[in-house]
Amino acid sequence: MKKQIITLLTLGLMSFASQAQDMSLDQLLNVVQRAATESSQENQRREAEFRQQRDQQRNLLAQARNQLAALERRTEELKTAFDENEITLADLETTLAERAGNLGEMAGTVKVLAGDLRGAIEESMTSAEIDNSRLDFLTQLASQAKLPNIQELRQLWVETQREIIEEGKISRFTTSVRDEQGEVEENVQVTRVGTFNAFDSDGKFLVWKSAADAGTGTGEGELLRLPKQPGAQYASMARSFVNAQQGSLAQVPVDYTRGTILQLVVQTPSIQEKINQGGPVGYVILSLGAFGLIIAIIKFFMLFFSGSKIKSQLKRKQPNQNNALGRIMSVYTENPDSDIETMELKLDEAILRETGPLESGLSFIKVLYVIAPLLGLLGTVVGMIQTFQMITLMGTGDPKSMAGGISMALVTTVLGLVVAIPLTVLHSVLQSMARKQTQVLEEQSAGIVAKMAEK
Repeated sequence: MKKQIITLLTLGLMSFASQAQDMSLDQLLNVVQRAATESSQENQRREAEFRQQRDQQRNLLAQARNQLAALERRTEELKTAFDENEITLADLETTLAERAGNLGEMAGTVKVLAGDLRGAIEESMTSAEIDNSRLDFLTQLASQAKLPNIQELRQLWVETQREIIEEGKISRFTTSVRDEQGEVEENVQVTRVGTFNAFDSDGKFLVWKSAADAGTGTGEGELLRLPKQPGAQYASMARSFVNAQQGSLAQVPVDYTRGTILQLVVQTPSIQEKINQGGPVGYVILSLGAFGLIIAIIKFFMLFFSGSKIKSQLKRKQPNQNNALGRIMSVYTENPDSDIETMELKLDEAILRETGPLESGLSFIKVLYVIAPLLGLLGTVVGMIQTFQMITLMGTGDPKSMAGGISMALVTTVLGLVVAIPLTVLHSVLQSMARKQTQVLEEQSAGIVAKMAEK
């Protein structure tokens, strides 16, 4: 402070010295007095400002100390309140745990029910008609950690009741259906019978695939048209039911397993597929069976017509060369003077000549019905060899790898029996017809010999 005053005085004296040459001593004194007065006033003003700033700093310090004290008091109050609230919260949690004991069990039961209902609805055919909003609600209810409220409990009851009601209804609605080629058909008229069966407008059976089984990637299930429909009886019944008027009574096939049996129908091989499982041996057996059947049919008509002609000849005395009995009788009419021994020999010769055509082909049919089961046994052995080869290569972990050999073994056995049994019956019938006709020829021949002996 003193240095500043001295500096100012020095500057003032230097200014006065520079101006002293142009003014008198009185003027110089006045200037010095005025400068001193102005310097004193400036110093007083600055001292006043310094004192004012000092007082302001003291006030701010006092205010800060007061605020600190207030905050410390507030901290103590909050700490006390926090400790009290902790004690209160612990007491309330204990009370809540005691009072929510039954509610906790109820919440667990609700979660289980919601999960079970969600799984049932997801696999249910009613999901083809009703949107997925109920599935979203049940998923949320089954996974939430908090206790369910009254509204959620009522909604769970409503969804349960809705599913029960839909299971007992016959409903008709329009939706998309995936056909046999995997293409999606839009706006297909579907008739749903509870949760058991569904039919399209043509009466074809539909099955429901959930989102997990269908693999559509959309999170939704879909209706699939079976690539292989049930038997004609059930298909006709389904068409009649779909086309029946509303309010009328109609029969309908019901799959009580809710689609399991219908899906097994697709996996059941057809007759052609079963024959293909028999392999080359099966085709050989069927070829022999068809060949033997053709021979048996031809032989049956031959014996039938020859028997009819023999019956006609029995009613006439005049021999006719178009039947076996007529040709035997003509031996007698052509040799009326022959003795008994010669006639008997000629008749035996004629019977042998006629018996050959009657019995021709029967031995071949007999060979076929003997060979057929042997070929079936051959196919069984070949199939079992294939099965053991697959077991050697791949082990017993995959049953499908052994299915081909086992199928071949069983199918060829069945084919052998299927061919052998009818051929055996046909051979017996044909042999009986041939023997009967041969017996007629022998009886008539013996009658001719007896007449000659009487003469």
